[in-house]
Amino acid sequence: MHLHILGICGTFMGGIALLARALGHEVTGSDANVYPPMSTQLEAAGIRLMEGYAASHLDPAPDVVVVGNAMKRGIPAVEAMLDRGLAYCSGPEWLRTHLLGSRWVLAVAGTHGKTTTASMLAWVLEEAGLAPGFLIGGVPRDFGVSARLGETPFFVVEADEYDTAFFDKRSKFVHYGPRTLILNNLEFDHADIFENLGQIQRQFHHLVRTVPGSGLIVHAHASPALDETLAQGCWTPCETFGAAGDWRARALAPDGSRFEVRLGEEVLGRVEWEQTGQHNMLNALAVLAAARHAGVAPTQGLAALGRFGGVKRRMEPRGEARGVRVFDDFAHHPTAIATTLDGVRQRLGQGQGRILAVLEPRSNTMRLGVYNTSLAASLDAADRVYVYAPPDLGWDAGAVFAALSERALVSDSIEQIVAALCAEARAGDQVVVMSNGGFGGIHERLLAALGESAHG
Repeated sequence: MHLHILGICGTFMGGIALLARALGHEVTGSDANVYPPMSTQLEAAGIRLMEGYAASHLDPAPDVVVVGNAMKRGIPAVEAMLDRGLAYCSGPEWLRTHLLGSRWVLAVAGTHGKTTTASMLAWVLEEAGLAPGFLIGGVPRDFGVSARLGETPFFVVEADEYDTAFFDKRSKFVHYGPRTLILNNLEFDHADIFENLGQIQRQFHHLVRTVPGSGLIVHAHASPALDETLAQGCWTPCETFGAAGDWRARALAPDGSRFEVRLGEEVLGRVEWEQTGQHNMLNALAVLAAARHAGVAPTQGLAALGRFGGVKRRMEPRGEARGVRVFDDFAHHPTAIATTLDGVRQRLGQGQGRILAVLEPRSNTMRLGVYNTSLAASLDAADRVYVYAPPDLGWDAGAVFAALSERALVSDSIEQIVAALCAEARAGDQVVVMSNGGFGGIHERLLAALGESAHG
């Protein structure tokens, strides 16, 4: 079968391309942004890429066009697909029909932590010898790829609530049919497609409706939005995690790098790992519960977590120069920003180095100004804050971050931010760059500038 994928260089659609190729299909694709690392990963798999969305990309006609959710009416390839009556489907629909229908799907959903938790779960299953397949919206460092078929029925998928396609406005995750489902948390997000939290809860309840009675739902304890969602009807056994949940963690180090795990009143063991923060301890509890449902003993899971290497772009170290360490973090929501910075602060300790936070408010919801009342407060743990506010941002960043007073620099120039960081950073500082995009290569530019100044 010949698939042509529109929007192939996104992490999700690129993952589908790799899975389809591994299944033996011929795969080609179009995207407006054909560049590494996804382009090189796809080309190495024998997938031909085309720049843009020309109608000619569908010549000769593929057996099916797989349509990414960034595609809209008016795009030449989309119009040609419809005019010619070509067979088409969404990425999630193709995934369910051709791959997930025969697998034991373990899905990870929630506003925050999906990529890290899904990566963690895939790693625990891998370490237990279960050789799972997976499709994750990031690159787990332990695997080096975002998707693979796997060798057993188990398949881990990051279950995103974003809409499926221009012709299917349900959330992606309603297509996946999980047997094991993790619900990490639930807050308002994606203001470009949801008007309120209630609309998101409706989609989450659609997901809950798809989990069989023989399955398992693992969810955060005492999460009001999740509790309300499950109260609409739940037909599946549930286990909870959190301070008073079925699965509980007790920190043995302030930064969460060591903790004890309990199931009910039973102490299962300890984890010592490279991750930090309360949020990652909770992610670990959810993973242990889900993995146990797939047959992994908690003792195996605890040992595997200690060897978990993390995820690219989730507090990923990018380098060190002049004694200043630079990290890359995929930040899109005030809650995630706050928990990440708190984890850094706990690891550093008071007086042991400064946190310099660099923020690009790039997500659709951030650019709509939805988080403007909470964004400044989410950066409280940082000693200095640098905000990139391009002219087309759409709101007054100076006013939004005024509460941070002289701690914050707001600029429409990446060069100015790099220069300010280079002038102000000193040995022992931790620079945390937060964006859900490439941020103009600011990480490399900063490390280069710091290196030059060290030898200047």
